Amino acid sequence: MRKAKKEAVVDLLRRNTDGLTIQEIATELKISRNTVAVALAELKGAGQIRIRAVGMAKLHYWEGGK
Repeated sequence: MRKAKKEAVVDLLRRNTDGLTIQEIATELKISRNTVAVALAELKGAGQIRIRAVGMAKLHYWEGGK
């Protein structure tokens, strides 16, 4: 995963405290959903995000501090 794309995902999550879906992140950053999913998996593994299921959607929230 290119660091620039991962950092863009982090920056977007920091700015959107209401949480975002994979599709919303992909659309906003103009990158593929698969790329977003890989970045989110890395961030989840590092304990930097939390995920909350809302119906069929999953909202992703930044938890890694500023």
